[in-house]
Amino acid sequence: MSRRTTGRKGTFGDLGLSVAKVYQQRRSRRQMLVIAGTLALAVIGVVLSSHFVGGGELVSNGPLYSGHAAFGNECSNCHLGPGHSGLGGSVTDEKCSVCHEKFGDELGVYTFSAHYLYRSNDFQRLVPSSDEMPCSSCHTEHEGRYAEITKVPDRRCETCHFSRFGNDHPQFDFVAEEANDNNALAFPHIHHVREVMKRQQLEDVEKSCLYCHNPKADGRSFEPLEFDRHCDTCHLTATTATPGLPIESADESVSVGVVTLEEIAQRGGPGARWAYFTNPNEFRVRGSVVVKGPLHHRDPWILDNLRSLRQRLYPDAGLADLLRTSAESDSADVRPLYEEAIRTLEEQAIGLRSRPEHEIQAELTRINELLEQLKQDLEGPYAPLDETEFLLAFDRKDESLSAEEVGEIDALVDDLTLPCRQCHQVEAATIRRVQKDQRTLHRAHFNHRAHIVQARCLDCHDRIPVLELASSLGKVDVAIDGAQIQNLPSIESCGECHTPKLASDRCITCHYFHPNKNRRSDLLLYLDESP
Repeated sequence: MSRRTTGRKGTFGDLGLSVAKVYQQRRSRRQMLVIAGTLALAVIGVVLSSHFVGGGELVSNGPLYSGHAAFGNECSNCHLGPGHSGLGGSVTDEKCSVCHEKFGDELGVYTFSAHYLYRSNDFQRLVPSSDEMPCSSCHTEHEGRYAEITKVPDRRCETCHFSRFGNDHPQFDFVAEEANDNNALAFPHIHHVREVMKRQQLEDVEKSCLYCHNPKADGRSFEPLEFDRHCDTCHLTATTATPGLPIESADESVSVGVVTLEEIAQRGGPGARWAYFTNPNEFRVRGSVVVKGPLHHRDPWILDNLRSLRQRLYPDAGLADLLRTSAESDSADVRPLYEEAIRTLEEQAIGLRSRPEHEIQAELTRINELLEQLKQDLEGPYAPLDETEFLLAFDRKDESLSAEEVGEIDALVDDLTLPCRQCHQVEAATIRRVQKDQRTLHRAHFNHRAHIVQARCLDCHDRIPVLELASSLGKVDVAIDGAQIQNLPSIESCGECHTPKLASDRCITCHYFHPNKNRRSDLLLYLDESP
């Protein structure tokens, strides 16, 4: 007789699996619906009470950072709500733009396409792409009141860009391309360093550099160079004068000559008001020759005669006659051409408004129409500003002039601009425009004040051998000393200090993806260009 085991129901199968003590019975459908409904009502109750009583804290991923703290009581301020993907609904760029964009701003400074264009100058990005990342993908919220959501971690940048600063950071464009400034100046650095040290009785070479390169108040960049502040101590002094220049009206045998101050005043017309306020004692007439001295920077008599000679070579000069110098400029620096032309037209209009003559008033009407058109082009946020409007049409040279006459005009231009050519370059009877300000880091920011406590100026700016040659007396080759040299450091120089163990080498140390709201004009410059 087999023995029964108390409390066991035995086993089954070859493996001897035990049989359950109690048989399971399925709950009825009604019971399951009641339990599920009760749980759903409980969840809904918690959400509603959190939303209306607790400010959403119970269902939130965490508190908002302090700048957004005021929106924490109403999730719909940022989240789209039901019917959208994501917990509590997604956050779109349009929601961010409600506060962060200027109302009615056509530029859309914080739109992805606008700030990508601002940093890359890639005009294809003017049209938004479906692949653009939303603001919330980099600026993550609900990480606490003291979270700095504007400081994007490097891992987000590295998904598209190079991984580390020290490993594969690309070389600066001005170093990789060995680019030089087309600044149209004859300026040897070391010669001027020697002169400044002697005149100012300086022993520190770098203080002579700062005599011209004056830092702005924020310590980041430098003020543009100005003749009156940096150059007039030595240049265009009281003894500077032109050579003897032939007067065209003084002798019938003189076919090419200058126009005297008295003739300009009698002629009048647009842009001649300066002649009434110029000291006639600055001119010495000897028969059919005149000498002008002293000379002034942007001397109106020199520029007026230069314009007259240029008009003989290029009768169809167009808007080029509204500029004191050539229109050659950086493609991102077109606005100053329009601004200078507007100032010239305004000055011309002032001189004609008091003249009642019919032909004068007709000329004034033409000037006002052109002035209004230039202002509209300049003020429009998407105006197609184009420097070619101000370029001389070299293919429209006056073909009626003989080679001999052209040679005489060129010779007179050389004599007229002899004092100017000590520093400036003259081409086609026009003084070439000077680049007085330099911007090279278009996609990064550099703070000189933060670096000067770690290194001296010439520790980094060492392409021109100032320290080696400033104390010598020999002549320096312009190829290693000229103003066209961009005396700027390479990426290897930055990498000496910016390492994981020393100064920060994070992306946002130098790079900011958004444009600076205080420099909205820079964004205008990019958008004003033609693709």
